[in-house]
Amino acid sequence: MNDATLIATLSAPPNGELASLPPAVRWLEVRADLVGDLDADGLREHFPSESGELIYSLRSRAEGGAFDGSPEERRRRLLAAARCWDVVELEAERDLEPELLAAVPPARRLVSWHGPAAGVDELRRRWERMAAVEARLYRLAPAAASPEEALTPLLLLSGLGRRDVLAFATGAAGAWTRVLAPRLGAPVVCGRLVADGGGEPTVAQLVSDYGLPALPPVGDLFGIVGRSTGKSLSPRLHNAAYRALGIEALYLPFQTEGFASFLPGVAAGLDRLGWPLRGLTVTSPYKEEALALAGEASPLARQAGAANTLLRHNGSWRADTADAEGVVRALENRRIPVAGLRAAVVGCGGAGRAAAAGLQRAGAEVTLVNRGAERGRYAARLLGLPFVPLAEWSPAGFALVVHATPLTTETPFETGELRQGTVVVELVYGPTLTPLMAAVRARGGVAINGREVLLVEARRQFQMMTGRSMPAGPARALIGTAEGGERARIPAANDVRSPA
Repeated sequence: MNDATLIATLSAPPNGELASLPPAVRWLEVRADLVGDLDADGLREHFPSESGELIYSLRSRAEGGAFDGSPEERRRRLLAAARCWDVVELEAERDLEPELLAAVPPARRLVSWHGPAAGVDELRRRWERMAAVEARLYRLAPAAASPEEALTPLLLLSGLGRRDVLAFATGAAGAWTRVLAPRLGAPVVCGRLVADGGGEPTVAQLVSDYGLPALPPVGDLFGIVGRSTGKSLSPRLHNAAYRALGIEALYLPFQTEGFASFLPGVAAGLDRLGWPLRGLTVTSPYKEEALALAGEASPLARQAGAANTLLRHNGSWRADTADAEGVVRALENRRIPVAGLRAAVVGCGGAGRAAAAGLQRAGAEVTLVNRGAERGRYAARLLGLPFVPLAEWSPAGFALVVHATPLTTETPFETGELRQGTVVVELVYGPTLTPLMAAVRARGGVAINGREVLLVEARRQFQMMTGRSMPAGPARALIGTAEGGERARIPAANDVRSPA
């Protein structure tokens, strides 16, 4: 099994982060255009890897960086870096001049280009011009606004068959290409030292979520598709289970603004690379579109009018949903009986409708609640359930409330009327306790957070996609769920208590 070399990119002044670098990181790239000219010897003292190397990068504004000084200043800083840094990045468009090439020998050159999205032929022509200058490593990093554009550098790598070229797409839509590039010959993988909110992975994510630097064989691809996938815990869960069970597969995050073009475009491109896309987790706002585009669908997905799972078989996609099982099983895992519960589902999007359908099938008495009346009435017609506008609804009469809106920084409804012992299940999750979960606990309610629901849904989707069972214990430890605990006391319908 081959390993890749991990490069951590330092784009802000270090504040103790170097000490916590994963041991697998061998190179540290310092963005001098963002942090200034740091002392290389001082960095080496704090770089934990004895064999680690330092890369000096002075990214120009023309290539997405912050340096906009004169050519003379640029030349001076690069010449100074050549005296004490292990590797110096030279931009192919402006730095390949005799003085700099003489100061930076080939074994210490990283010749690079960062620019707009480009076709395979254009990238190849650019690579051929760069290859005229001998270097240790070449980097081509076009920007990508969509997963379809992000395929281009991978197709280039596939055709080159070299071990000194790194090509990947920048931006959140291209984050997944960094994981596949080393399996096409790229010798290194770049990740940020600290997350910057741009959707590109950190080196810690590359290790925890994708198992790098190890490169086990990959036969099939799976993934999660949505408008915001960079913080999803699903890649960590699925990929860890693949490694544990010896499944030759990889689960990737596909961030897109256009689901209809993604499905055929990316699937076809990955087929060309020899990695068929077999299954997808679908997140908001594409669950209804996923159902519409699928060739067939499960009865539950049709009842909910949305799908969060797509399975590919014989060139066609089948829609299904794990959202319905997520809430019911999370309740069962807490030993909370569902049958007979008076339940409200707040949020009538695809996830909320599926959760309502699952609760309905399990015997709960379900009421739909939504801020927008049009969507609420649509969900009520689809499921045959009563609907109450959020402005007219109170949680006081319900033993179970399911929060199915995207809100994570504020409570979706007034929590002062929640009764002690009310069970609240949240479908969203964040890095910390959400305001709703905190409010429920403060009032003596039972709070089931989104990570518990995620674990149920991820295990169900894993089984749909692979036919195998995801090991529950390790998965729970990976995402820090709060499953377990005492059997909850469910208040009776007439058991109304004053706020605590």
